[in-house]
Amino acid sequence: MKDKKTIGNVGHSKGKTSSPAIGESHRGTGDELHQIAGREHPQLTTNQGIAVPDNQNSLRANTRGPTLLEDFILREKIMHFDHERIPERIVHARGTGVHGFFELTDSLQQYTTAKLLTETGEKTPVFVRFSTVAGGAGSVDTPRDVRGFAVKFYTKEGNWDLVSNNIPVFFIQDAIKFPDLIHAVKMEPDRGFPQSATAHDTFWDFISLTPESMHMVMWIMSDRTIPRSLRMIEGFGVHSFRLVNQAGESTFVKFHWRPKLGLQSTVWDEAIKIAGADPDFHRRDMFEAIEAGNFPEWEFGVQLFTQEEADKFPFDHLDATKLIPEELVPLRVIGRLVLDRWPNNFFAETEQVAFCPANIVPGIDFSNDPLLQGRLFSYLDTQLSRLGSPNFHQIPINAPKCPFANNQRDGHMQMMQPAGRVAYEPNTLSGTSPRETPASGFRSARVSEAGDKGRIRAESFADHYSQARQFYLSQSAPEQTHIASALVFELSKVDHRHVREAMIGHLRHIEEDLAKRVAAGLALEPLPEAPAAAAPVQKLQPSPALQIIGKMKDTLMGRAIGILIADGSDGAAIEKIVKAAKDAGATVKIVAPKVGGAKLADGSMLAADGQLAGTPSVLFDAVAVILSEQGAKELTRESAAADFVHNAFGHLKAIAVDSGGRELLKTATVGQDAGIVDANDTKAFIAAAKTRQWEREPLVRIVP
Repeated sequence: MKDKKTIGNVGHSKGKTSSPAIGESHRGTGDELHQIAGREHPQLTTNQGIAVPDNQNSLRANTRGPTLLEDFILREKIMHFDHERIPERIVHARGTGVHGFFELTDSLQQYTTAKLLTETGEKTPVFVRFSTVAGGAGSVDTPRDVRGFAVKFYTKEGNWDLVSNNIPVFFIQDAIKFPDLIHAVKMEPDRGFPQSATAHDTFWDFISLTPESMHMVMWIMSDRTIPRSLRMIEGFGVHSFRLVNQAGESTFVKFHWRPKLGLQSTVWDEAIKIAGADPDFHRRDMFEAIEAGNFPEWEFGVQLFTQEEADKFPFDHLDATKLIPEELVPLRVIGRLVLDRWPNNFFAETEQVAFCPANIVPGIDFSNDPLLQGRLFSYLDTQLSRLGSPNFHQIPINAPKCPFANNQRDGHMQMMQPAGRVAYEPNTLSGTSPRETPASGFRSARVSEAGDKGRIRAESFADHYSQARQFYLSQSAPEQTHIASALVFELSKVDHRHVREAMIGHLRHIEEDLAKRVAAGLALEPLPEAPAAAAPVQKLQPSPALQIIGKMKDTLMGRAIGILIADGSDGAAIEKIVKAAKDAGATVKIVAPKVGGAKLADGSMLAADGQLAGTPSVLFDAVAVILSEQGAKELTRESAAADFVHNAFGHLKAIAVDSGGRELLKTATVGQDAGIVDANDTKAFIAAAKTRQWEREPLVRIVP
């Protein structure tokens, strides 16, 4: 890769903007950015009144080098951002935490000295926190949003925090833009809404001016951001890290989590309705699975590559808006993660747990990814603010499970009582005080850095569309439709036409057909012009590994079946479906008009797990409707019953019915297709329940 004094299409070089793709079709460049709609904009400064020359790039040792601690502009901006809200997390506020263990199955001793990654068979305690990003602690579980996947390993050598997401790329290339991104996506400050949503002007205005975000846009508009369950999401470390072996040699690594249950998502209308039916849907799903002993499990995989291999990639691996396709660098599975214990107290553990990407152990090191470099500073500062003390590491959920000792003393909420007169090193007065350990202590990778420091991005960061195009073209036809539909929905909530037009322009670089579909859905004519791209759009090969539908497992493990019954229902038919579903690994819940249950045809009572109005079909992966003639007749007057089957059909789910069930479907004007099966044919029902009926989708909704 060639490093030149250019930043692709954002930032400054030699005092001039080099940004034709920043949105000059409607926002201008250079000094024109300070004059929008005839308004003169004030100079951007630090809190000390110092003019900011470049608000797009951190100060680095060289174009692809590490971020420098002397960057007071970056530190002030992120420090203030970290302290904006007390005590709720600014991002990832709504979380679900679970205890478990990590077990190594394949040693990486050739690449690292980290015992966690070299001692096979060892089980390392972990605490994992899943979360949404944009919403507050009181928001719902199922918005269209990225999911955090943060893992704290309590290793023999100290704590390692692998702070991941369920998406392998991010919106921005440089941490200095993180406050701007989150300010744009959060509730608009003059009105306090929308909560936990990207469908508003400030978000899309920022994105339309940030071409580097286009790959992430494809991911967040995909079904990845409306998962069926936290047990069915992947996790990605996002950044490149380094593994360091005994000889001091380093190898780059990307970390992956793959769910044992496979990937599965909801459809958008379903996600919206789940939010109303059960705002705690994902949290409850995780809790009930662990309570039942169905412990969630993930494979832990790595992508390993050298600098020489990285130099041949058609992208820069230090760019957090890029991923490494599995077809290019295969995933090597080296371990498993099992979650088996719910916290004893939500606040004490899930709320007080503090993650920081800077927490690593010997044998692991950082890369020069500028987004990662900024995170190394930001997270510690955030925890100091949120938990109110430099001693937050003493809170049990944060404390290492291995011995730890140093000369740090006192401070707010100090819980330990170090003894003795010595609190410094070196010293001659104590034979028991902690000392540095050069032989086994943490060692950074031996990496040479040279070049001119400056606020500049490497030319290798300039390609913002190629992987976005690759992701879109890698999706199945239904998934491409969902991306187009999501973009239409989101941009239809944007009031400013020029923002919608700018986004269509960016989409033209990704895929012309996608741009046309979205423009048609927004009634935008003529098709807006595409902005100038700072780098040619490469025609990368599709990567099937990026799909969800193509990677779904042929299983009902971890899924739920709902059976709607009423007085007079056939107990034998119900029992047959219950047995088939449980044998296939699904959980089953009985839904009835009354919470007490229903009297079956043989006179026995069958208890209900949920009452019809409060247990809609959106809570299940497939449903069965077992009704007597009289029961069906009574439920035709109940709108919740009509909604139960109508939504199941609209959300592309398999539906098993007996004769009474068919009458309810008929009354609810539900159609007939291969996904509607006879209740007696449990084999066909189970097969249909393992997937969605994607061929039904064009029949139940207008798609772009």
